Amino acid sequence: MFEAVEELIGEHADLEKQLADPSVHADQANARRLGRRYAELTPIVTTYRAWRQTGDDIGTARELAADDPEFAAEVKDLERQREELTERLRMLLVPRDPNDDKDVILEVKAGEGGEESALFAGDLLRMYLRYAERAGWKTEILDANESDLGGYKDVSVAVKARAGHEPGHGVWARLKYEGGVHRVQRVPATESQGRIHTSAAGVLVTPEAEEVEVEINPNDLRIDVYRSSGPGGQSVNTTDSAVRITHLPSGLVVSCQNEKSQLQNKESAMRILRSRLLAAAQEEAEKEASDARRSQVRTVDRSERIRTYNFPENRISDHRTGFKAYNLDQVLDGELDTMIQACVDADAAAKLAAAGEAAG
Repeated sequence: MFEAVEELIGEHADLEKQLADPSVHADQANARRLGRRYAELTPIVTTYRAWRQTGDDIGTARELAADDPEFAAEVKDLERQREELTERLRMLLVPRDPNDDKDVILEVKAGEGGEESALFAGDLLRMYLRYAERAGWKTEILDANESDLGGYKDVSVAVKARAGHEPGHGVWARLKYEGGVHRVQRVPATESQGRIHTSAAGVLVTPEAEEVEVEINPNDLRIDVYRSSGPGGQSVNTTDSAVRITHLPSGLVVSCQNEKSQLQNKESAMRILRSRLLAAAQEEAEKEASDARRSQVRTVDRSERIRTYNFPENRISDHRTGFKAYNLDQVLDGELDTMIQACVDADAAAKLAAAGEAAG
């Protein structure tokens, strides 16, 4: 059992030697990569050693219990510890998403439903900002296109984890399950007859790419500048500060007008473009190696309807996991953890099942 861990222990020891070599730190990007892998392997190695030691202790306790029955209780305690360590080690060995340590760029876009959809997009944005606040994450609005009634036609926000977070527990590890279509059922503010309407907003979550991860040839970009405008078309400022970047090879288009500075808008647009290009490259690689794809919760199809928010019943339903609760008001105030955890657990179960089938 857990034969593969021996190889990981060797890799961990080799990484420890490399990181102790001052010359390795001359290349900071490589040193960070080695450090992340070392931090990822450390809990596996520590847990495995405790699991091995507990197995030895059980053998010793059983021998002693043969002569002294008082040691029988200790055997049971040690067996319970070993079961807990076995389960923890199994979870640690679940194939890990390499992006789980990354920060994200989260985009919310109003869908069909006009002003009501834009208001719902604003509700979703506030929900994610509150969730980030509860988690101790930093947020930065990169671009926002507001509607006449105070909602959002589209908005992009960068979400960054606090420094020194536990390996594998970055923003992406939680928010990656939020991508898809979010449906709302409620009486819109614009409805005079009190009828319940259904509308939707789309959420796109991509891991934020570092510049070294995505090389963009400046010759592949068409950059247009224009005058930014706010709700109803009124001018935000009198200079051409808004920026639209078109990545010619892929056809991706990113616009930013949130800042008064053209340079700041260009930097924000490039951050969004890099994250989208990284996500597109990773999804293409996953399609080509579909047998290596483990998650059955998050799909490549980002148009998938993932959740319904029913206001009359105060009900929230996740269509992927079957999770349902009647605390919609609290969820919209940022209490997302229980629902996200259901996705995390379903994802881990799918990966464990896939790993078991591969081993079999």
